[in-house]
Amino acid sequence: MTANPMAAVIGWPLDHSKSPLIHEFWLEKLGLEGGYRALPIPPETLRSFIMALSATGLVGVNVTIPHKVAVMDLVDTLDDSALAVGAVNTIKVFPDGRTGGANTDVDGICEPLAGHDLRGREVIILGSGGAARAAVTAAVVMGADWVTIVARDLDKGAALLRGAGQQGTVLQWGGPLPESPEVGLLFNATSLGMAGQPPLDIDLSVLPDDALVFDAVYVPLETPLLRAARVRGLGTIDGLSMLIGQAATAFEIFFGYAAPREHDAELRALLTR
Repeated sequence: MTANPMAAVIGWPLDHSKSPLIHEFWLEKLGLEGGYRALPIPPETLRSFIMALSATGLVGVNVTIPHKVAVMDLVDTLDDSALAVGAVNTIKVFPDGRTGGANTDVDGICEPLAGHDLRGREVIILGSGGAARAAVTAAVVMGADWVTIVARDLDKGAALLRGAGQQGTVLQWGGPLPESPEVGLLFNATSLGMAGQPPLDIDLSVLPDDALVFDAVYVPLETPLLRAARVRGLGTIDGLSMLIGQAATAFEIFFGYAAPREHDAELRALLTR
């Protein structure tokens, strides 16, 4: 391991990123030297940045909007997680200077769902972007029988199902949710409900009583969707659960140590100040 290893998150813009807080918190708890910072990289300089990544001294970078797909063609190797999702959110710089792309978003989704059996159930995914890619892969990993994607772009949604080899259907955005007793999870993979974005207005009354509602949005932590789900009596999972889970896998890739998850409650309090 490099002395005082440094990692970073890249994206454009990066005002919303909580990744530096998370990784610096874990480094401090473990008493490790090193650091983690935010590097705003506009799309027009992405290629040159990745091509020179090994010269920066960074051990790796996390990748966020809008670069997750674009970097796939810029790294030297892709692991199975990146190939399965069709996007990269973590790049490791190897000692020989090569770069390897991975995707830890699936871990971020599967981890908080670990106590919930989705085998043979239906999963509804709202959206067809990067988070939806990871959600479809997570549904496959967890043994879902059927995936329904609700999207504005039907072709894009269908491509996600085909790429994952998952049975399912694509519904046009704006219509009612499918009424099925087999629905085990509703996953919001859109930015609707995020601070500064329009609310996600959707009728949850058709969901079965044992369905979970998982919102990838974490600002605010209590989104209108999660509030409506709780009023409906449904189980909920917030976006910080996904954020922390995916970051933990990336932390180990970068720094070689497992994230100290026994401090999750303190970390969540820090992130929601």
